[in-house]
Order: sequence, then structure tokens, then C-alpha cells
Amino acid sequence: MAVRHRLVQATPQAVWDVLADGSRYGEWVVGPSEVTPEGGQWPRVGATISYEIRLGPVRLRNVSVVRRCEPGSALEIEAKAGRLGTARIAIELRPWGEHCLVIVDEHPLRGPGGLLHNVGVEALIQVRHRAMLARLAKLCESGEGCRPDPANTAGTVGWETGSGHA
Repeated sequence: MAVRHRLVQATPQAVWDVLADGSRYGEWVVGPSEVTPEGGQWPRVGATISYEIRLGPVRLRNVSVVRRCEPGSALEIEAKAGRLGTARIAIELRPWGEHCLVIVDEHPLRGPGGLLHNVGVEALIQVRHRAMLARLAKLCESGEGCRPDPANTAGTVGWETGSGHA
């Protein structure tokens, strides 16, 4: 189980603003390209984003589905990687003074990915998480995070089914 954390020099709300904007998914997650909404309103439970991962000449189409959302504090995603199986990626936001402690916990759920999970794979996930948290921190600390409409009590920003970018 790969767990990594980072203290982000921004408020938990600023971090949530970035996580809750589905159109920014590819900016902080390491690997995806051509990110597109599939259904639902990100980050509501059941919302999906599809994306492509390129590994040299190989192109893999993956989908991430929101499985749990507590606006402002937790986002859990199931990443579906086709024949490789699925993984649970949980992101928790904790206030730390005026800043935010971001904790990422990832582990395989289904398929051969769980059987192949070992110390080497764990090390690669740790490297990816370090890069992902650095990207997220850069977006949040630079003030590039988006601000949702205060009337939006669900904490959703970004995509709705059939509407493209908000």
C-alpha cells in the first residue's frame, strides 16, 4: 500500500478547488493525456473521466470513477486500467494551521495488478505520488487553483455530462 503525504502551503479549500475541477485532472495527476469527461459531474460519486496513458508506442485508455467524495476533505477514485485491473486512490485533506496536509493512499483493488504488486511496484508508485503531489502543490501554492461558485454547495466544478467544460 503506497501512502505519501505533503504539506501544501495553501488552504484546504484552495487544494479542494483544484481537485474538484475535472478539467484540471491532467494537470496534477501523473500520466494521463487527452482527459475527457465521460459522465456525471466531477467530483460527485459516480462521475467518470477517461484518459489515455502513453508508454512509448503503447497507448492505454483508462477511466477513473469517483467512489467517495466529502467536499473539502476527501476524494476517492477507482482507476480502471483495463486488463491490468483497478486501483483505489484516496486523497485526504487535513487542515494544518493555515495550510493543508495532503495524504495520498493507493493500492490495487481488482485484477492482476494486485498479484503483481510488490516492493518494486511500490517504489514506482511512491515516485509517481511524489511527482503528483509536487504538481498539486505548485497549482495550489501559485494561486492557479480555481474558485468554485459560493452558491455551489456540492463543491463541484468543471464538467457536467454532455456540457464539456464549465
